[in-house]
Parts: sequence; C-alpha cells; structure tokens
Amino acid sequence: MILGQIVQITTATMSMPAFKHLNNDWNAEPNAPCEKVTVSGQTVRLTFFLNPWAYAAEEDERACLTFDQCSMWRLGATNDEGWYAGECRYGKAAPAWGEFYELLGEDDQQLTPTDWHITAPLHFQQRHFLFYLRDNMFECFAAEWRFERRIPAE
Repeated sequence: MILGQIVQITTATMSMPAFKHLNNDWNAEPNAPCEKVTVSGQTVRLTFFLNPWAYAAEEDERACLTFDQCSMWRLGATNDEGWYAGECRYGKAAPAWGEFYELLGEDDQQLTPTDWHITAPLHFQQRHFLFYLRDNMFECFAAEWRFERRIPAE
C-alpha cells in the first residue's frame, strides 16, 4: 500500500425517490375506504370514502382522484400490516402509511410490480403517484391529478 493512496470503493446501491405529501387536508376513510378504480381511455379515477373523523368531511362522503394522461396504474394488495412488516417496496422509505404521495427523483423499484394495467406507453415526463389505503395501495404514472369531493359523472 502506498502511503496517502485514496481508495474508492463503489457499492451497488438502490436509488429511492423522495416523497411529496399531497393530501394535507383530506384522506381516505381509514377502516373501509371502499376504493374503486374506473378507466376511460387514459383517464383513471380512484373513488373512495373520505375520513370524517380527522378531516372536514361528512360521514359516507365520497371523493375522487382523477389522473389524466395516465399510462399505467395498479391497485396492489399491500396493506398496512404488510407495510409495517417491511413487505412493501417503499415501506422503509415512505414517511407514513395511509397517505397520498408523488414520488420524485431516481427510483430503481418503480416498475418492479408485475400487475400494472397499461393504458398507453410510459412517457418520461409523467409523474409517479402512490396512495396507501387500508387494504390496498393505488399507484399510477400520469401527467396530472386532481381531487374532487364529488364523484364526476362518467
């Protein structure tokens, strides 16, 4: 060994995205959100009951997240127990269970699931969204999203 030599050790690391919290003043009902996904072309809608106990919402009030220009979506089976047990690919990285996030930055794991529903080719400018619900996890790649307290007509 030469004195003063600098040795660089490179290890393989997985990149993890940052999580931008999107639902600051609303959330899904924590016990039975009764989520439903509907698809019309490249528009994907996720409807669910709102949480009336922690946020300004009526009991049995439904809401809708609409994702425009959506290329891929999935409703995965990861529940809160699996997330806390580390069985979710973002379980150690996401700040909290039961929240709606946009994932930002590099992510080696984003296409790992095999149960994607594809509506169009994935475009590099699309955004990655993730919503942890009681017994499922909704995930999609879309250009835009919007939240509505009423369910839009289909």
